[in-house]
Amino acid sequence: MTNTITRLGTANMYDRTVSNLSERQAKLANMMESTSAGKRVLRASDDPVAAAQAERARTRMDRTAADQRALDAQVSIIKDGESTLGAANNALQEFRALVVNAGNGTYTQTERDALVAQMASLRDQIAGYANRTDSNGLPLFRGLGSAEQPLQGSTFLGQSGQTSSGANGIANTLDGVAAFMNVPTGNGVLAVNQGAGNTGKAWSDIGQIIDPTAAADAASANPPISITFSVDADGVTSYSIAGAAAVPYKSGETISVAGMGLTITGTPADGDSFTIGASERSDLFSVLDQAINVVRGAGNSDGTTASGALAHGVAKALAEIDTGMNRMQSVRGFAGDLLNRAETLTTHFSARSLQLEADRSAAEDVDMITALSELKTLQTSYSAALQSYAQIQKLSLFDYIG
Repeated sequence: MTNTITRLGTANMYDRTVSNLSERQAKLANMMESTSAGKRVLRASDDPVAAAQAERARTRMDRTAADQRALDAQVSIIKDGESTLGAANNALQEFRALVVNAGNGTYTQTERDALVAQMASLRDQIAGYANRTDSNGLPLFRGLGSAEQPLQGSTFLGQSGQTSSGANGIANTLDGVAAFMNVPTGNGVLAVNQGAGNTGKAWSDIGQIIDPTAAADAASANPPISITFSVDADGVTSYSIAGAAAVPYKSGETISVAGMGLTITGTPADGDSFTIGASERSDLFSVLDQAINVVRGAGNSDGTTASGALAHGVAKALAEIDTGMNRMQSVRGFAGDLLNRAETLTTHFSARSLQLEADRSAAEDVDMITALSELKTLQTSYSAALQSYAQIQKLSLFDYIG
């Protein structure tokens, strides 16, 4: 049996001790750096898996912050568009009130001309709202990939169609075509027009649809259905529908024709007529222009202004203005829906950011209580090791002689 005697020299023991001290010092330095930074992972080499998780969380947080900034810009545009529609609606209400006033039979044409000037100003004001741009110079009411829509006397910058909302954002524009360029004439199915040669003082409303099937058939009929009035020698007025037998006429009485109930009021002259045809798609600005023209041309050759053409034009204008306001309010309501969606997305982004921050913190942040405790332990251990080494280093054989 061979006995192996390991001989340890003093120099070797010193080297090992210095190595241990250096290792303790390095651990202490790393712990101090980690504690002061508040992070457990300062370099990818500290914990590659945790470093990757933290980096992934930061990337997603940056993306969420970018989505929130984009959403804030979209919200600003939609709010501007919504408030612009509100201002346009107020101007349209003022225009409507002027049209009502213009229908007053006691007004002279001079008084109506004053109304025309105000109506023209409001029409231009509404066109200005429709063409308003955002801070980037882009129309508030627009879409993508469509040609500009022409207006009478100006250009409407809005375009048909619009960008749609996504998972992380809302549309950054409102549909100008839906708000301003899609106003049906009449009641939306059928439109009633006066005969060009009417000389009487009768006018009609837009009619109420009673039988949708019959109204749809009438809309596709060619030529349009006509209602013709005749006055006999005794002054009795009657009317015939599409050449059928004559029926006695009574002002304000509902006439069933083309699947709708139509009310004709006033006194028609012999040969006066009304035609019923399909409703056509118009735009709000054409409606306003026609209303202005009706009021401007209300004067008769004898200086009076009471006429069936004025009353009919006013009734038609009011009905179509109301339809236009409803269309505008629908787009305004859509803007409100977009803003509600934006609030929901903001809440979602906030919750996502908190979760991602928690994931990042769990991956790389240090537990300060544990870290401080460990730091204190390392400091005590390193201090004790230094003191022990200092004592051992001074020992030699001469300390035991004498």
